[in-house]
Amino acid sequence: MSAPDAPLPEELQTLPSVVPSTRELGDLELLLAGAYSPLTGFLGQSDVEAVRTSGRLADGTPWPAPITIGVADDVREGGSLVLTDPEGAPLAVLDVEETWPDTDGHRRAAGKLRALRAAEHGTFAGLRRSPGEVRAELGNSPVLARVTAEPLLTGELTRLAARAGDLQAQVLILLAVGDTTATQPPETLIRAVLAARPHLPEGTIIVPVPLSTVDDPDRDLSLRAHIAAAYGATHLHTDRDAPTAPLPLLVDPDTTDAHGTLAAALDEGAELPASLVPDEVATELRAARPPRNRRGVVVFFTGLSGSGKSTIARGLHDALLERGGRTVTLLDGDVVRRLLSAGLTFSRADRDLNIWRIGYVAAEVARHGGIALCAPIAPYAATRAEVRARVTEVGDFVLVHVATPLEVCEARDRKGLYAKARAGLLPEFTGISDPYEAPEDADLVLDTSQTSAHDAVGAVLGMLTDRGYLTGRYR
Repeated sequence: MSAPDAPLPEELQTLPSVVPSTRELGDLELLLAGAYSPLTGFLGQSDVEAVRTSGRLADGTPWPAPITIGVADDVREGGSLVLTDPEGAPLAVLDVEETWPDTDGHRRAAGKLRALRAAEHGTFAGLRRSPGEVRAELGNSPVLARVTAEPLLTGELTRLAARAGDLQAQVLILLAVGDTTATQPPETLIRAVLAARPHLPEGTIIVPVPLSTVDDPDRDLSLRAHIAAAYGATHLHTDRDAPTAPLPLLVDPDTTDAHGTLAAALDEGAELPASLVPDEVATELRAARPPRNRRGVVVFFTGLSGSGKSTIARGLHDALLERGGRTVTLLDGDVVRRLLSAGLTFSRADRDLNIWRIGYVAAEVARHGGIALCAPIAPYAATRAEVRARVTEVGDFVLVHVATPLEVCEARDRKGLYAKARAGLLPEFTGISDPYEAPEDADLVLDTSQTSAHDAVGAVLGMLTDRGYLTGRYR
């Protein structure tokens, strides 16, 4: 593997490059490190279909989750791609042996991976170790692992120590810092678990791993067990059982409710008793996750052109300024197009890029405790999900679907866009020649053919107040 600053070999410099998603980058790192053994590359179609139906690869080897990578529609077999990190540093070469359209409409690729250099990490880089390095440190004694994306609660710490004592095992904590459903960013999780060290057995090893959550709980637990085994664990400490796992599971009470109690207490700014979480951990969590009335939040409006989302967003912006107490930034779709995204077309790739740019700016607003109001069309569910994931690393995300019917939006046609689309002058126009994927995860649904702009603004203000982001009442 090349040194971090080594130039890309000349024969690879003309290859097209791809920046994988957060989940794919984590999978790439785990593949190259051997943590996904027996996998050595991204899975092909037959393996993916077999895994989805049976939890096994096509050859019958148990494996719980499809590990894939998305590529552009024009990528075909026989070529090669350079996979880079978000800063453009090349990590590996994928020699494409197979491509196919997945069930979500995206093209996937499989083939051999050639490592170029190790992934670079900023914060807590010293904790990041390969499976081989961890196994060498653990030796041959029993190892009890806990794989978690959440801070360790007082009860978990007590039971984990007791179980380790019963086994006379060393404790290994693997922190899942990939694409997860965690309520805090990776740095907060790591600090919180490091703060819990006085309550863990002596010699406990803590390692962040770029592991992402699998939607199915049984498969997610099985994947955690595979990862733990790769890092040298002989047993896995869990909250629940699973039908199949490559390691013996030591199951203790489910902590889902307790983690919910912790999240609610942080949202409200309530006291965190030591019976719930150690004082050292509470201090870290309070600093990183302030109460909702001081926490950054992105209110993301999505809907067809002419649905009224910009009108509601502007009204909400004005109402919040009148109330005071919070910093507010409005990122309207049309204004962003003229400034932040000038020169982009309306192709799917450019529309996604426009939404990613909006999401990036909105996340920075939320990072610093502000409220960002975004009002793009954002027609694709996957892109909205990526923005949500980026934002929730630093703040909260509220999705408002302005679900005004197409016929109403087209009848309004204030900008004449629908007429141009019907005439074929605007290809790939959302609602006419390109789909709008209505969200299934909206926090609020509004229809401006049934609700006035004033009442719609009031509905959003009411929701934000009820959830604790605002204080007082809307007048």
